[in-house]
Amino acid sequence: MINVGIIGAGHFGAVHARAVGRQAAARVHAVCGGNPAQAAAFAALHGGQPCRDWQALLDDNSVDAVVIATPHHLHTEIAVAAIEAGKHVLLEKPMAPTSRDCGAIEAAASRSDTVLTIGHVMHFFRPIMVARDILVSGRLGRPVTGMSRLVKLWMESNRRPWHLDPRTGGGMLMTAGIHALDQLVWLMDSRVAAVTALGGAFFHDQAADDTAYLGLRFVDRRIGQVSSIGYRDGAVSSSLQIVCEDGVLDVDLNTGVHVGQGTKWSPVADSWQADGMDEAVYREWTDFLYAIETGGPPPVDATYGRHIVEIVTAALTSAGEHREILIDG
Repeated sequence: MINVGIIGAGHFGAVHARAVGRQAAARVHAVCGGNPAQAAAFAALHGGQPCRDWQALLDDNSVDAVVIATPHHLHTEIAVAAIEAGKHVLLEKPMAPTSRDCGAIEAAASRSDTVLTIGHVMHFFRPIMVARDILVSGRLGRPVTGMSRLVKLWMESNRRPWHLDPRTGGGMLMTAGIHALDQLVWLMDSRVAAVTALGGAFFHDQAADDTAYLGLRFVDRRIGQVSSIGYRDGAVSSSLQIVCEDGVLDVDLNTGVHVGQGTKWSPVADSWQADGMDEAVYREWTDFLYAIETGGPPPVDATYGRHIVEIVTAALTSAGEHREILIDG
């Protein structure tokens, strides 16, 4: 039985707790939050022993693995300490606010036998998994370009002051638009060489961005486009299309996958699932626990997580300096 510690007793910490509770090989053993009262209330709902802070949780030798679901700027210190304490780590996205911070976490993991995985949960949504399988099969030929978009309410009830400041890893792109970016990079299956972006705070009075448009140039010269918009008032929408040599993939988290060929769209059977987020996090934990038990590779490795952060920070730099920013090559 894998004893799990949850560091971050907020909304998404609860999603993780529910996913762990469905696993036969794991259980919630300990939890900490912003304060002891929050941890106690969380433990009453989801189980586990409330801890006064994350260091006390890591000092518990009974804890085998932790999920870190804290504000972005706290990831590095906690993740490095958890790895050095011998804990397996599921670190929520973004891996850390800067590439340098990501590198420190990655270096700690390289010195350890523990498993570190980055919580890019989009990889585990049914439509994304189906789309990835279709692309790997080669039935549509090579992906040539892609477009990914997320438009959503920015000032949700769980927004905190650190979300509004770029110095603490805030902003729509790093917080939510990163999902649209991750989906595209994952399905194009290539590193990004350069980024050109426009962005800023157009709907809210804040230092961090709420809107960004990214143009991506991959290392193999293919191109892509990402839109990240956090509106003041509206209705959520998202879209993802991958244009291949011999067809088009339309990927919708709410309706599933459609294939476009011969001027017609055809739905792909069994490409959508209700309760998408809960099911995706459950699958994420299934794969994470399998890596722990077998010593196999993590579901999403640190190199990938760091690269996504590199793209986001390059985009924010590009928007501020009005020029293309090189990442690789």
